[in-house]
Formats: sequence, structure tokens, C-alpha cells
Amino acid sequence: MRIISFLLSLFFLISFNQKNKITVDTIITNANIYTVNKDFGKASAMAIQSGKIVAIGSNDEIANTYDSKNTIDANGKFIYPGLYDAHCHFYGFGLSLQEVDLRGTKSISEIIDRIKKFQKEKNPDFIVGNGWDQNDWQVAKFPTKEDLDVVFPNIPVVLNRIDGHAILVNSMTLKLAGITKSTKVAGGEIVLENGEPTGVLIDNPMELVLKIIPSPNRKKQIAALLDAEKVMFQYGLTTVNDAGLDPDVINLMDSLQKAKAMRINVYAMITANQKNIDLYLKKGIYKTDNLNVCSFKMYGDGALGSRGACLHKPYSDSPKKYGTLVSSVAELKNVARQIANSPFQLNSHAIGDSANTVILKIYKEALTGKKDRRWKIEHAQVIQEADFDYFKTGIIPSVQPTHATSDMYWAEERLGKERLKNAYAYKKLLQNAGIIALGTDFPVEEVNPMLTFHAAVARKDSKDYPKTGFQMENALSREETVRGMTIWAAYSNFEEKERGSLEVGKWADFVLFDQDLMKVDENQMVKLKPSRVFLKGVKVK
Repeated sequence: MRIISFLLSLFFLISFNQKNKITVDTIITNANIYTVNKDFGKASAMAIQSGKIVAIGSNDEIANTYDSKNTIDANGKFIYPGLYDAHCHFYGFGLSLQEVDLRGTKSISEIIDRIKKFQKEKNPDFIVGNGWDQNDWQVAKFPTKEDLDVVFPNIPVVLNRIDGHAILVNSMTLKLAGITKSTKVAGGEIVLENGEPTGVLIDNPMELVLKIIPSPNRKKQIAALLDAEKVMFQYGLTTVNDAGLDPDVINLMDSLQKAKAMRINVYAMITANQKNIDLYLKKGIYKTDNLNVCSFKMYGDGALGSRGACLHKPYSDSPKKYGTLVSSVAELKNVARQIANSPFQLNSHAIGDSANTVILKIYKEALTGKKDRRWKIEHAQVIQEADFDYFKTGIIPSVQPTHATSDMYWAEERLGKERLKNAYAYKKLLQNAGIIALGTDFPVEEVNPMLTFHAAVARKDSKDYPKTGFQMENALSREETVRGMTIWAAYSNFEEKERGSLEVGKWADFVLFDQDLMKVDENQMVKLKPSRVFLKGVKVK
């Protein structure tokens, strides 16, 4: 009888406890959760309700208080906050999936072969391709329109260089764009040879061509966004910072998100032309659970690979070239002044040391007396020694570690040994700024955030080169890199109270890995892909 009485008491106690538990949508148990909170603490379980984390702790703590019909046993897998890409071109990447992929090509003949294949499959009226890089070729010099004219004399061809700061076009395109040897455009270069255009345009002159490319229709725009989102989720990216968008695309993103057709979180940087500035300063910051429109993107200079980055001293491999600012100092100051007097952020593309000096000085002047503005320098690629101090004032470096490992083969030729010491200086930037936001700049680089992780920590390419790492004094630790891909990126967006770490009250955006980022062998990092991805508590991969 005593045994029966004990069992009945136990049954009623369990039933009572079950009835008093809080029912939630989802419980995760038996996990190795890196919360990426202030202490970089760990947990083993969490409870999720209405897309947000309501509790996080040990298995027992969660099991004793919460109950759910959807309990997921993580089987010891490693959970991290959903990953950020702090600087990318999400919409542009989606469009590029509908164009010729030229990444990894080793010669102009390989480019032509890919275009021919694309033309045969798609039969386009206007050919656009992306991703060539003459620095990867055996003869590292710009191609010319003659290379294209032989094969494509009667259809316009526009081929974007990997960095997006130079294009190669054929004669048909030059004619349609009205470009001749007499055409002049400030803030860039129409490359000439024997007094005639070669078909290579750098920075601002590109606009003459870009405006004649047929605009994508709505169907194509939607397909671009949804195709891009699928790729993001495959790699564990739950928030993307799209660096330079016009209102039409931002509004389309908003409508797709509201219709639940697109779920990814987007921090949209508005392209800082005067029309857009006037529009958004009147409208004000716009924010939903998925979309954050609180910043403008301004351009200081071009890119190092096309010698458009603006340097204090000439390029080491081209003594007559300094690169160029794409806007005058007066124009840059005017934009900064307007945005400083509004609640918006300003994020500025600056690669060369001269461009960085100009932008940093403009920031200092515009932000005098203003607190917690979190303005960013996008790329912060080559910095003068004296200019690192600017980052102690609340300016945030937003950098792309794979740029270091993509450029390291030729960067010394461009910059020289001494100037290279303060290029791709991520640790030094972090030490001055206190935080650093990490991205890829895709489609300039690959989407894969594990390439970012590997490049930041190991300072090597995916083939383990160089063996001792590239300028290892500027490598980041694993914890710093994870923070740069999560909570620091969120902070740089004014989103640290909503996402970026796994804490009570934040959105349940997280990724599961079979191996631990904190311990996985260096040569295995680039092979990692998340086994599952959750956005607002819902599995998206």
C-alpha cells in the first residue's frame, strides 16, 4: 500500500508541476549555446515564444519551468547567434545570379567562353557580367574592348570588375553611352590608349554606361531578392547590411517582408544622393521587425585593385597615379552636415589612406558635440598611422577580412612595404575603436561567412596560403571574430537590444553547427556550414 500511495503522490506532484509550467512555442535542449553576451557565456537550453527568447539557461532550469509540443534535442550541437554580414550588396548579388558569373576567370578568353555559354542559354539583348579580376591573370593588365568586339560586335556587353569600381565594355556599348575620346567625367577615369577609349571605365564614368543598361522589371527584382535570401540562409546569415540602395528597392523589400514572402533581416543603407537625402530626411527613420532604414551610404573613393583608391602618395606600381575621390571634399562635407543634423547614421566607403583621412576629418567636424551616432567607415582599408586615433571617438570600422586574403598577393606592389603595414589592420582598428563590424562585400567576395571567420583568425586563403598567415599581428581572436559577426555588427546598426546575441527578450535568430567555432581546426573552418538555421524561432534551413 505504501508503494501505491507513493506512486500516486508522485503522479499527482508531476501532474501539478506539468499544469503549472509555462507553455511556449519551442524549447531547445542539450545544446552547446554560445550566448555572445557581455561575458561570452554559455547555456544548454532555451525557451522561445512568439519568435523571441523568453528564457535561457541549463536543461533543468528550462525543463522545470517550460513545456512545449515542439522540443528540439540539439544533441550537443553548437549554437551561435544568427550571423550578420555587416557590409554586402544583397540585392546586387541577387541580380548577379541572373547575369554572367565571371569570378575565378583566369584570362579574357575564359571570360569570352562564359559569355558565349550564357548567351546560348539565355539569348539576352544586353549582356551583363560580374567578377573579373585582372590581378588573377598571368598577365595582370586591363583587357580592352577589342577583346570583346571580335566576338560580340552587335550586342552591348558590360562586364563589372570584381570590386564594382571598374567595368569593361565593347564598342557597341561605348557608342550607345555616347563615350568618345573627348568625354570628360570627374572622379574617375576613362582609360585611353593611343588617345582612344580602351573600353575600361573606372568609378564615376561608369555611370554613363550603367544608366543605359535596361532596368530590371518587378518580376526580376523580386526573383533577385528571393534567390539571394535562399543563399543567405544556406550559410547561416540572418541579417544583411545592404550597402547602397534606392527607395524603390527598399520599398519592395518592405512589401515582400510584410507579405511574409521574404523573411531575412535587412539593414538598408540609402544611397546618399541629394534626391534620396531630401526624401528620407523628410520621412525619418523607418524600422520594422525585419527592416531597418536608418543610414545613408556615401562614397569617398574607388578600389585598390583598379587603382581608384585615393592615396596620399602615388601607387608604388604606377608612380603617376594617386587614385581619386569620387566626390569633391565640399560635396562630402555637405552630405555629412545634412545627416549630422538628422537622426540618421552615415556610412562612408573609404579605401585609400587619403580618402580615409578626408572622411575621418569630415566626421570629426560634423559630429562635434553629438553623442552615440555610430557613424561607420566602410572598408577602412589603408590608414595613416595618425588617423587610427579618430576611431577612439565612436567611429566604427566596418571591414571585410576576405579583402585582406584576396588582395595580399598584389597589395604590396600597389602600396609598398611601409604603407602595407597599416593596411587591412583589423586588430589595430579594434584596439582603437573597441568594436569592429565584419562583412564580406559580396558579390565582390564569396557569400560564405566562414571565409570571413577564417580570414580574420588565420589571415590565410582557403588553400592555406601563406603558411604563417598574412600580417598576423592584425589577426582577430575567435571570440572577437564571432562578436564582429554578431553583437558588434548589431551594435553598429543600433540593433543590439533586438539581436546579435542570445539573451532574454531578443529575437530567436540562431544557427546550429556540428563543430565548435571556438575549437575547430583552422583548416576545417572554411568547410563548415550550419546544419540548421532559425529566424525568429522558425527553421529556415
